[in-house]
Amino acid sequence: MDRTHPHPLPHSAQQGRHQEHDADDLAEILDLDAEVLAEHLSSITAWLPLETRPRRIVDLGCGTGTGTFALLDRFPGAHVTAVDASAALLQHLRAKAGAHGLAERVRTVQADLDSPGWPDLGSPDLVWASASLHHLSRPDRALRTVRDALAPGGVFAVVELAGFPRFLPENAPEGRPGLEERCHALTDRHQAEHMPHRGADWGPLLTAAGFTIEGRRTLAVDIDGSRSETVGRYALAGLRRIRQAAATGLHPEDLTALDQLLDTDSPHSILRRDDLAVRTERTVWAARRA
Repeated sequence: MDRTHPHPLPHSAQQGRHQEHDADDLAEILDLDAEVLAEHLSSITAWLPLETRPRRIVDLGCGTGTGTFALLDRFPGAHVTAVDASAALLQHLRAKAGAHGLAERVRTVQADLDSPGWPDLGSPDLVWASASLHHLSRPDRALRTVRDALAPGGVFAVVELAGFPRFLPENAPEGRPGLEERCHALTDRHQAEHMPHRGADWGPLLTAAGFTIEGRRTLAVDIDGSRSETVGRYALAGLRRIRQAAATGLHPEDLTALDQLLDTDSPHSILRRDDLAVRTERTVWAARRA
């Protein structure tokens, strides 16, 4: 029941409110991720083995536009078609594009990338897919669709993450050291069942779909967050989302410790810590049609 209403909402309304809230939470995390990891993302876009500067770019699974805006910044003459299944995230992206004077260089398309029939995305010079392909149940079909759409000499860039970032030191929090890893172990088991391609080596998958790998690069991320308010907010938003998935499997004492970290009024709040960091890995594959 929505506690702000005196009567239970119809199931469809409850579901709609839950999806809207979930989209807002996800949008916050994606925007914070983009802000914290902007330098690393810029190094990836600079590394891409492009023969010419792309003018037509497609961002698959664009979310709130992390890749879209990084690519627009890197390639001032380019236009981006941003594709996502979420209408709410696309609306968020359009608002950001308008606020930054980029609306004329961005087109949004709502589409399910697992669908066998994609909308016409033109003949792009660069297709970018960051942290999106592992969500697909049939990535092989999606890869072949990209191969067929790419302009001659075009590049397909696949960026995937080893896992959600870690923020706390191993000996934290006091009394329940290793709490963050136990939370991730629970969510990893759940995600392995629903997203079997998470953490996959996309090189062989790209080759099987008719691509030639032009380059592969792994970036180790270790950002000191002791003086960054943004890292604290990123950690808070990320651990709140992890709590939703891990709560039922956590030991009661772990859940209590986690809730203390997430309580912004608590003296144990994660926002009060000066030992936070952002630790993760991201790998990018650059491929051309064989």
